Amino acid sequence: QVRLVESGGGFVQAGESLRLSCVASENIFCINAMAWYRQAPGQQRELVARITRSGSRVNGDSVDGRFTISKDRNKNTVDLQMNSLKPEDTGVYYCNADRNWCRDLPLDAWGQGTLVTVSS
Repeated sequence: QVRLVESGGGFVQAGESLRLSCVASENIFCINAMAWYRQAPGQQRELVARITRSGSRVNGDSVDGRFTISKDRNKNTVDLQMNSLKPEDTGVYYCNADRNWCRDLPLDAWGQGTLVTVSS
């Protein structure tokens, strides 16, 4: 089972930027899609951004062009660049890997999460 470790969270003021990083324990080449989710206090976990093996990207409904997901196959990392942060972006951000494409096996792997707090 792939292990995911997030980093980069912190406390920032509204309008500032943060870059989150997720490191996978194995080669992400075989992972069908990796994504960032977030969970605000008292809210359900929601999709922030997703990137597939082919590099196709999609952002969640609540996220506009301020956020950009990217990956580095050499480092086995998936990053989330967050610009112009707003207080409503506050939450725990989780990295997810959905499926091992090479082995055709489900993964549904999650990291431990990294906390982002945006102050107004």
